Amino acid sequence: MSTVVIPPLFCHPRLHRPTHPSFAKARLFYLNYTRSRSPIFNGACILNSRHFNPAKALPHRASSTDTAIFETTESSDVVFSETFQLKRPEKVEGKITIRLENGKDDESWQLTVGCSLPGKWILHWGVNYIDDVGSDWDQPPPDMRPPGSVGIKDYAIETPLEKLLASSEGEAIYKVKIDFNINSSIAAINFVLKDEETGSWYQNRGRDFKVPRIDYLQDDGNIVRAKKGLGIWPGPLGHIYNMLLKREPANSMEDTGELSLQKRGLQGFYEEQAVVKEILVDNSVCVSVRHCLEKAKNLLYIETDLPGDVIVHWGICKDESKTWEIPPEPYPPETNRSKDKALRTLLERKDGGHGSSRTFILDEAFVAFVFVLKLNESTWLNCHGNDFYIPLSSFSVPAIHSGQTHSEDEGQHKEPKSLLISGNVSEANQEVSAYTEYEIVDERRNLVTDISAEKGRNTKSRKALEIILQEIEKLAAKAYSIFRSSIPTSTETDLSEDEVLEPPVKIPSGTGSGFEILCQGFNWESHKSGKWYRELCEKASKLASLGFTVIWLPPPTDSVSPEGYMPSDLYNLNSRYGNFDELKILVKKLHESGIRVLGDVVLNHRCAQYKNKNGIWNMFGGRLNWDDRAIVADDPHFQGRGNKSSGDNFHAAPNIDHSQDFVRKDIKEWLRWLREEIGYDGWRLDFVRGFWGGYVKDYLEASEPYFSVGEYWDSLSYTYGEMDHKQDAHRQRIIDWINSTNGTAGAFDVTTKGILHSAIGRCEYWRLSDEKGKPPGVVGWWPSRAVTFIENHDTGSTQGHWRFPGGKEIQGYAYILTHPGTPSVFYDHIFSEYQSEISTLISIRNRNKIHCRSTVQIVKAKRDVYAAMIDEKLAMKIGPGHYEPSNSSRKWSLAAEGRDYKIWEA
Repeated sequence: MSTVVIPPLFCHPRLHRPTHPSFAKARLFYLNYTRSRSPIFNGACILNSRHFNPAKALPHRASSTDTAIFETTESSDVVFSETFQLKRPEKVEGKITIRLENGKDDESWQLTVGCSLPGKWILHWGVNYIDDVGSDWDQPPPDMRPPGSVGIKDYAIETPLEKLLASSEGEAIYKVKIDFNINSSIAAINFVLKDEETGSWYQNRGRDFKVPRIDYLQDDGNIVRAKKGLGIWPGPLGHIYNMLLKREPANSMEDTGELSLQKRGLQGFYEEQAVVKEILVDNSVCVSVRHCLEKAKNLLYIETDLPGDVIVHWGICKDESKTWEIPPEPYPPETNRSKDKALRTLLERKDGGHGSSRTFILDEAFVAFVFVLKLNESTWLNCHGNDFYIPLSSFSVPAIHSGQTHSEDEGQHKEPKSLLISGNVSEANQEVSAYTEYEIVDERRNLVTDISAEKGRNTKSRKALEIILQEIEKLAAKAYSIFRSSIPTSTETDLSEDEVLEPPVKIPSGTGSGFEILCQGFNWESHKSGKWYRELCEKASKLASLGFTVIWLPPPTDSVSPEGYMPSDLYNLNSRYGNFDELKILVKKLHESGIRVLGDVVLNHRCAQYKNKNGIWNMFGGRLNWDDRAIVADDPHFQGRGNKSSGDNFHAAPNIDHSQDFVRKDIKEWLRWLREEIGYDGWRLDFVRGFWGGYVKDYLEASEPYFSVGEYWDSLSYTYGEMDHKQDAHRQRIIDWINSTNGTAGAFDVTTKGILHSAIGRCEYWRLSDEKGKPPGVVGWWPSRAVTFIENHDTGSTQGHWRFPGGKEIQGYAYILTHPGTPSVFYDHIFSEYQSEISTLISIRNRNKIHCRSTVQIVKAKRDVYAAMIDEKLAMKIGPGHYEPSNSSRKWSLAAEGRDYKIWEA
């Protein structure tokens, strides 16, 4: 058995996967801590409230150097005591097993894939057919799919592995079996293994596993098959099996038909490949501080159950600046200096080797003790990306998060800055503060005129760009207040319904009025009835009464896939949702109800209707009868003769080359035709990662939509399967795309959705505030372009690629419907038991005129509760923890409440 480490697989270009962490080298690991209510180390640490009231003295295990001090415990007070829960990364090794064997007869075979490591394992698999060996994956026939299998788009299947007991000791192995017939037209079975618990994907030497059924397939290094000297069984039994195989008569020279190829190519085998998985192990660290009155010293005690040698990398703060300093001697045993920036102390192993501890004697003049823990050269533990900050008196500010991560100064960690809080924050702040008002105006002008996101990234630092975006929002908010104040003061009840619906002035293309509330008007199954347009027509009045002002309809074009996302003839609007006339009637009905309509347009790719002379599907038909010049040159599957792609390729269909003049001309004409002929008011743009945002700007300027939003979707940042607290790099990529469109389109705030997943699903509401006390998603940086959502047809519905925590959806809506940005509500949630609560939340938003640029003041972001005030009109909280707004400055009345959420109005 060869031993290899199988790296995780990165996401398929089309399939939206929220989590794909990879194994890091020397990565600073975030602490996800919770405060326990009971000591964990034999009474060595008693937890107090956040006020750190003095308590009785704690027993300590002191070294010989501490004896004189600890004889005075009668006159010492506890000023701090807390237990932090640590999650430590640890590698565990196991094996992936692949077995191919004969079934009940000569024509029946069975492929078994197993894994010995615990996890929620999913086999992500597909097949190649004999007449199309070089293509991407295809779905296997229905009779080949094991129970519990789910189709993924139109190219793969996902089947859960079944947990089986492998031994009497209770050890488990996870397996799935795929039965197939030797006479089928399948050439190979391809698969990768997915662990849904961590979001990791495992491959065969960086490629898909491929099990061939015929032996003329090209081996790209990923083929798994019977090797010389290896049989279906490991060990001595395998040698017997091989001996029996050798006794079989060889095929005659005349027997060269396909059946002979199949028999020769299909030989049973068993193979194992080593797999390494990162798991999170629960540990704790207990810190307590006592003040010894007689000696005028602070006695700080650290105890942990972390295994092995644990080094405390530490310093002290002499004031509230949180600047690390080295205190004067004496130091605890096993202490040395680290580049004159900090001290390193090895904790003393406990008797029996389980855990370690150490006492630190500190002068009472010091304000705080700051530290991080070092387990080895590749593993450091800190507190949400910051140092542990331990106050040394009852009067110190108990700021658990300090402003830097000192371990980064050691120069051992070269991870992206999105994982760390840089020790050079002050330099960045100085750089930003150096901007004059005129320079900000210049940068704002550059931001609007420069359609190259790459240039925007290279000219100024990311923090500078953030400041500029915030300045834009402030100026825009002022413009909104002027705009609102210029409206006649007559109440809405004095106006007719039609007058209220129409904006008083022409709004800039693509951005709407700022008061939109979006409804996604379909799910993944809506096409199946064949009359979705007619069904939705009957719900138009209901949607308007609920408060929706914009609806997003499914893709209207003829499509290879029934859901509409593999379009072919763009001018053929007879789809599985209904025909051309039914679509026009639906749009007219929605307009009559006061709802604007977005069309779902797929511009990244298009399915060809004809093959070229080489048998490749790359010739288009219909009114836009493009040839292979319309296809990008760097997608190897479709032999395009265009230029290289300006984004990520979607390999299931030909990717369109938007750099071609004739392509852009035709698309602009098509979008204008949809606006005029159907009456669409704007666009939802599919898979915008596939082409440059500058082309989107061109299309929007030509079609002049009222509102538009792009689907820019990629993975958030994870460390060893744990979502990072800081997701600035993720939201920056979305911001960069919006900027490349010159701000003419918004984007779905995938960052906010991901953070809400962890915050609500794992009771980690501290995630809902970034390091500057702002919302941590796109809505915190560029709210007028952020379309917030918690679910859509890809993430929820029957696809369920990234389903929101079950039963907690209303908490998510309580967040997005009270916060800035443009909120989007999923169809399945509207017509469900949630309808009444969603309607109430929309009513509160409209009544208080909350809009896409409303201001947010985060009041609380703790483990079990998040609370905020919006425009000083609304107060809200989500989470099981307690929060009530203060009535000192204004009177608040409860407007809505439900499971773990409350909304108040001023």
